[in-house]
Amino acid sequence: MKRIQLENRTDLKSEIPLATPYCIFIDPSSACNFKCIFCMNQKIKRPTTMRLDLYKKLIDDLSEFEGPVKTVRLYAFGEPLMNVAFCDMVLYAKNSGRVLNVDTTSNASLLTPDLNRRIVDSGLDRINISIEAMNTAKYREFTRNKTVTFEGIVDGIADLYRVKSNLVVFVKIAGDYLDDREKELFTKTFAPISDGCGIEHTMNCWKDFEVGGVNKELNVYGGPRKEVMVCPYVFYSFLVQADGIVSSCFLDWNKKLVIGDAKNESLKSLWNDRVFRHLRRQMLLKERKKHPVCADCDQLSAGMPVDLDAFTADILERIDGANED
Repeated sequence: MKRIQLENRTDLKSEIPLATPYCIFIDPSSACNFKCIFCMNQKIKRPTTMRLDLYKKLIDDLSEFEGPVKTVRLYAFGEPLMNVAFCDMVLYAKNSGRVLNVDTTSNASLLTPDLNRRIVDSGLDRINISIEAMNTAKYREFTRNKTVTFEGIVDGIADLYRVKSNLVVFVKIAGDYLDDREKELFTKTFAPISDGCGIEHTMNCWKDFEVGGVNKELNVYGGPRKEVMVCPYVFYSFLVQADGIVSSCFLDWNKKLVIGDAKNESLKSLWNDRVFRHLRRQMLLKERKKHPVCADCDQLSAGMPVDLDAFTADILERIDGANED
């Protein structure tokens, strides 16, 4: 098992243009109780927690789309569980009839027996848990959090796994910073208390934030790096930041790819926004290297993207035909 499904994926090239996005990233909170040395979160000057009324507006907006969204991903730039309404957010989406799956990514430091049970009761489908180190001393150094303990992280995950019901628990770690003994300890520790665990490689996916120790040979999941010219993500997903600002890219932490504001615009109108459509066309014309933000995106070399490069002419023809209709 890996963090994302790599096999039997929907044939995106044949589905574009999508009337309904496959995935919408919604950031419950851009605040985080960790300040990890590899993460751009430390550069966010005014962290925000999404209001529940705004979130409900987003989910209500989904009724305008032709069909349900496959996945609402409650995660972007902070620790989602710092939003005290997180479980209410999951439940609202699950009860809407407009969302097939809800998942999140967490550092697991806030998991408690009470919260774990509320998470399970909310109907969350999957949680990806990021482990940052294999002992308390390194955890505190890496995250700059002076109270976190490795044992507390393990206990929280173990309890969640005991009560998880249909929730999928996946645990991952960046292996480029580990020695062989730590890699073995990771698997020994987390395999028994998860549905799957993975040792991944690092990449530099944050624009204007330099990540040290990036693996230059392998992609995140261990295969060879391969750059694509066409970003697939803009054709099936977008991001609503914690303050309601909407970006065409789920990595847009510094708001350089903004397409609108969900507080006063519908998600459907933003999905079909002129600026967003122009970006997609620029990708299909293989002009990504001319884009000031997207040109050097490491996600498109190391993130195992869908490769649309050979199908751009057919996709453009189909998009132009849909616009004429």
